[in-house]
Amino acid sequence: MNNSVSDNSFYIESDEEDEEKELNKGEADADGNDSDSSNFSNDNQQANKLSSHSIAWPQSYRQSMDLYSSVPSPSIGFLGTPSLSRLSSSFLSSSLTRRHTPETIPSAKPLLQPTADEAQRRSSHALLPPIPSRRSMLKKDSVKVSHEVPIPRHCSYGQAVVNGINVLCGVGILSTPYAAKQGGWLGLSILLIFAILSFYTGILLRACLDSEPGLETYPDVGQAAFGTTGRIAISVILYAELYACCIEYIILESDNLSSLFPNAHLSLGGIELDSHVLFALLTTLAVLPTVWLRDLSILSYISAGGVIASVLVSLCLLWIGLVDGVGFEHKGTPLNLATLPVALGVYGYCYSGHAVFPNIYTSMANRNQFPAVLLACFGICTALYAGVAVMGYTMFGDATLSQFTLNLPPDLVATKVAVWTTVVNPFTKYALTISPIAMSLEELIPSTNAKSYLYSILIRTGLVISTLVVGLSVPFFGLVMSLIGSLLTMLVTLILPCACFLRILRGKASSLQATLCIAVITVGAASSVYGTYSALSKIIESLNQ
Repeated sequence: MNNSVSDNSFYIESDEEDEEKELNKGEADADGNDSDSSNFSNDNQQANKLSSHSIAWPQSYRQSMDLYSSVPSPSIGFLGTPSLSRLSSSFLSSSLTRRHTPETIPSAKPLLQPTADEAQRRSSHALLPPIPSRRSMLKKDSVKVSHEVPIPRHCSYGQAVVNGINVLCGVGILSTPYAAKQGGWLGLSILLIFAILSFYTGILLRACLDSEPGLETYPDVGQAAFGTTGRIAISVILYAELYACCIEYIILESDNLSSLFPNAHLSLGGIELDSHVLFALLTTLAVLPTVWLRDLSILSYISAGGVIASVLVSLCLLWIGLVDGVGFEHKGTPLNLATLPVALGVYGYCYSGHAVFPNIYTSMANRNQFPAVLLACFGICTALYAGVAVMGYTMFGDATLSQFTLNLPPDLVATKVAVWTTVVNPFTKYALTISPIAMSLEELIPSTNAKSYLYSILIRTGLVISTLVVGLSVPFFGLVMSLIGSLLTMLVTLILPCACFLRILRGKASSLQATLCIAVITVGAASSVYGTYSALSKIIESLNQ
C-alpha cells in the first residue's frame, strides 16, 4: 500500500482499495479504448468540480452538522472501544453522524500539509471510511461516506419543518419575556422584523447553494464567495457561536438547579461552593462522558424532542397563569430605550439556525419546498416566542428574570415540570453542540496514530472545562445571550448571507435584490454594534457589582 504523502492523505486507505485497484487494472486492460479513457477524463473533471469546495478545513463540518438534520436509529459507544482498532487513526468511528449521509470525498490537499516524518499519519478526521478507488468513485458520481449502509437524503417536508423548528426553538424561548421587559411592548416588533429578515437571508443561502455544483454547507458558500479565507472565517464564527451556546447551557443548568435546591452547598478543602457553583461543576461532570461518546446518534435522537420540550414549558407557563392563579395583571412598559439593545441581542439569538439550514436544504427530497419549510419554521417559532414573551411579561412585569422558569412559584407541580424539562434538555444537546468544534480541532492535530486518541480526549475535555470556567466567570444568562445574539448571530444570520449572495451572484442579482441585501447588512451591522456594546457594558457593570 502506498503510504507516501499524497493528495488523499486526509483519508484512510484499506485493503479493499488494493483489491479494487487490481480489478480496475484488469478492466482497463480488457477495455483499453479511447472512448473509455475519454469518459473517465470527463467524469474525473466533474467529480473534481463537485468536490472542489470541501477540500479545506473544516472537512468535518457537513457530518457534524448533520447531527441536527434528522432522527437516526440510535446506537452508542465510547472513545477507545475495541472497534477503534480497525481504524488505527480514528478517535471516532464514521458512525458519528446523525444519519449516514452521502458525502462527496474530495481528492485534494488538506489545509495543513503533513511533514515527511508524518507520512504514516492518518487524519484525526477519521469519520470518513476507506476512500474508494477513483474508478469506483466516478461510476457513482459521488462517494458515499458511511461506516454502514448509507441512508439516502430524502427528507420530507414535515421532517424538514420539525428539524428546522428544533434548530430554531431552543433555550432562547426562556428569555423572550426578559427581552420584552428590556425592550418594552414596542420592542416586540424587533422579533417580527428579525423573523422576516432571517427568512429572507435563508432564501439567499439557498440561492448561493444552487449557484454552482458541490456547495452543501455554510463554509462551502463562504469559500465560493471569498475563497479559503472566507471558508475559514465563516467556520470560526459558526464554531464560536456553538461554543458560546455551550456556555449558556452551563449557566442555564446552574441557575435552574439552584432554584430547585437553593440550600445546596459543599465545603471542599476549606473552599465553600454555593449552589450555583456546585451545580455548574456537577453539570460539567455529567456532560463530560457524553462528549466522549463515539456515536452521538442516541443523543441526537433524544434531542429531537427539543420541540416538545419548548412546547411543554410554554404550556406550563400558560397553565400557571390561568389555572394556578398567578394571572396576567402586569401592564408593562411601552418602550424602554435604555435597555432596548439587550432586547436586540436576545431576539437575534432566537433565530440562530442558519448554520444548519444548508444541511436541511440539501437533505430534502423536494428542494423546491425549502421556502415553504422556512416559512413554516419561522412562522411557528415566532408565534411561540411572541406568545411566551407576552405571557411571561404580563405575569411577572418588571420582576421578570433572564429565564422565566426562575420566576415561577416553586411549590407548583407545573413549575417542577417546566424546570426539570429545562434542566434535562441541555444535557442531550451539549455534546451535539460541542462536538463540531472538537472535530474541527482534531482535524488539525499533527500527531502520530498512537497519540490521536489521547489528543482527542484532551481537546474535548479542555473544551468542556473551558465552558465551565467562562460560565462561572460571566454567570449572566440574559446578558450573555444578548452578547451572542448581537456579536455572532447577527453575522451568521443577517450579514454574511447577504455578503456571500452579493459576491457569488454579482452581476446576476437584480437591483432590488442588491438593495435589499445592502439594507439587511446595514440593519445587521447597526444592531450588532449597538447590541454588543450594550451587552458588554452591562456585563462589566454586573461584574463590578
